Amino acid sequence: MGERMSDYILEMRNIVKEFPGVKALSNVNFKVKRGEIHCLVGENGAGKSTLMKVLSGVYPYGTYGGDIVYNGNTTQFKSISDSENVGIAIIYQELALIPELSVYENIFFGHEIMEGKVINWNQTIVEAGNMLKKVRLNINPSTKIKDLGVGNRQLVEIAKALSKNVKLLILDEPTAALNEDDSANLLNLLRELKEQGVTSIMISHKLKEIVSIADTVTVLRDGSTICSMDAKEQVITEQDIIKYMVGREIENIYPKREKYQAGEVCLEVKNWSVFDQEAGREILHEVNIKVRRGEIVGIAGLMGAGRTELALSIFGNTPGYRITSGQLYVDGKEKQLKHPKAAMDAGIAYVTEDRKGNGLVLIQDIKYNTTIANLDKLTERFVINENEEINVANDLKKSIGIKAPSIKQLVGNLSGGNQQKVSLAKWLFVGPKVLILDEPTRGIDVGAKFEIYSLMNRLVKEGMSIIMISSELLEVLGMSDRIYVMSAGTITGEVMAEEATEQSIMAMATRV
Repeated sequence: MGERMSDYILEMRNIVKEFPGVKALSNVNFKVKRGEIHCLVGENGAGKSTLMKVLSGVYPYGTYGGDIVYNGNTTQFKSISDSENVGIAIIYQELALIPELSVYENIFFGHEIMEGKVINWNQTIVEAGNMLKKVRLNINPSTKIKDLGVGNRQLVEIAKALSKNVKLLILDEPTAALNEDDSANLLNLLRELKEQGVTSIMISHKLKEIVSIADTVTVLRDGSTICSMDAKEQVITEQDIIKYMVGREIENIYPKREKYQAGEVCLEVKNWSVFDQEAGREILHEVNIKVRRGEIVGIAGLMGAGRTELALSIFGNTPGYRITSGQLYVDGKEKQLKHPKAAMDAGIAYVTEDRKGNGLVLIQDIKYNTTIANLDKLTERFVINENEEINVANDLKKSIGIKAPSIKQLVGNLSGGNQQKVSLAKWLFVGPKVLILDEPTRGIDVGAKFEIYSLMNRLVKEGMSIIMISSELLEVLGMSDRIYVMSAGTITGEVMAEEATEQSIMAMATRV
């Protein structure tokens, strides 16, 4: 028995966690081998983050059922500091660093290096430098956190964990906000830490990364453990993971639709150049795009290529942008869209990638968020017809498949996929001619993606046109009829989707 125990640094046995009206975890069993990279996957709301919060003491002993066995001992963490003291560190998507402080102050914040009653700053800076070397981050420890990019902040978080002598490192969606280079760098670091004896648990939606790095993959679905797959015993594929995550084979992640028949041009942007006054530079240069009725036009490109800037400048949404040249035509008529209301009146809608920041009012319910952009439709003599509002919200909730007990559910309590559906419902009620979707499936799981893709197909079949900005090449290829590729603020290529490949798009996206 003792021999087998030593193979596992962690065993979570029959974990049950309930919130009012919801059983978030029901008898979850989760075992992690010493010195492995263990990926925890599942759809949004499957219970991954809840399980990790039970493990780290965010949900303290006594608020859940079941046992945590760590290093062979049954443990009772009453707080985060209890789990940190035995070498468990958790790093969330929303990083917990203090922007105004330096890197070295952040690394040793809360466990300062003391000499008597005074902090030994020289020793702190030296030790912080050593920790930065371990995570291969070549920066001055005196740099302020606010001056670092997201990828480097992530590495500082890991350096902080290493300074506490971490044995088990938990990363919740560590690469969600990172570009490909920073993601690859982070995964390599996890491999190096493994060599040094650190065990990692990684929660991620990015199946390609999981397949490349995982020693073991555990799948949760609806608060239960579905399976654990060992990469030594079998080759783990993305299809396997999807099958267990959603409980069905998604043969094709992108739902089929009828072959697109080109309609008339409903939106055209000609020689469009935009100057960003805040940044003091030109961000778009002579962009030309056409969108036809009933088609999905994909816009691909790497981070910083100017895709969102193009959408915002069309939608009239950014005060600091100055359009220095170009014309915009809707149904052949030239339009000057000075603000979002003018764009909406012209039949253009924009669904932001930042649904929490700009897209939705999280403290309000589904009904409020669904109808807010087009209340005129429900208003007679300045009075909102509330019965009609309820009917509209219920109809949209049903037709889009928003999973919630009722339209009175607060949007802040919904999963990412359901929040995105509310974002879409809001604009469906407006009924635009052209719908611009900026990263429509960022941070949502495979099942919810399928539903959003199906909805997009339905909209174009009904005659709407969609411009889809996406950083996922397979999504652009799988959903678009035609693709524009951007790099450094210009269009570097246009191709029909059936003729495009990941390689050809990447070649255009790296042209400057």
